[in-house]
Amino acid sequence: MILLSQGAEAKIYEVNKDTLLKERVKKNYRLTEIDEYLRKTRTKNEVSLLKRAKSVGVSVPNVYDLEKYSFKMDYIKGIVLRDYIPKIDEKRLVQIFKIVGKQINLLHKENIVHGDLTTSNMIVDGDKVYFIDFSLGSVSSKIEDKAVDLHLIKQALIAKHNNVWEKCMKIIISSYKNKLVIERLKSVEKRGRKKQ
Repeated sequence: MILLSQGAEAKIYEVNKDTLLKERVKKNYRLTEIDEYLRKTRTKNEVSLLKRAKSVGVSVPNVYDLEKYSFKMDYIKGIVLRDYIPKIDEKRLVQIFKIVGKQINLLHKENIVHGDLTTSNMIVDGDKVYFIDFSLGSVSSKIEDKAVDLHLIKQALIAKHNNVWEKCMKIIISSYKNKLVIERLKSVEKRGRKKQ
C-alpha cells in the first residue's frame, strides 16, 4: 500500500488502482479505551453517512470492508474542486456549482450534515462532483446545523476562491431548495460577523 495523505485523524492509502483505504490513527495522548472507542465509532459513523448519502443519489465513493478502525472505498480519479476552479471557464463553473448545490440539497433533505463542506472535499470526475471525507458529519434535522454547513462552504469559497466566491455561492443557493435553511444562513452569518 502507498500512503497518499495523512491528516490529524486518518491516513489514506492506495491499495490498488481502484481502491483506497482510510485508517483512523491512534492518538497516544488519549486513554487507550477512549481512543479505541472514538476511532471505532467515528469510522462506523463515516461509513454509515457515506452509504446513506449514496442511497439518496449523492455522488460519493462506494465503501466496503469496514474494519474496526478502517474501511475501503473506491478511488475517485478526478481532480479536487479546489484545484479545478482556477482552470475552468464561467460556463463550466456554473455547471459544477449547480451540481454542488443540488448535492448539498440532497444531503440535507436526508438530514445528513457534512460538517466540512469545502472545495478540498469535493472531486470532479467528468460530469459528477463527488463529496468525500464525512469524518465530521452527522445526522441532524436541525435547520441551524444545515445552515452552518452552507456557511462552511461559503467561508471556504471566500478563503480559497476569492475572485469567484460570490458567483459560486449564488449558484449553490439557487440550486438549494430549503428556504428555511437559506434564511437561517443569514443569521449564522450575522453571528459570525459579530465574533470577528
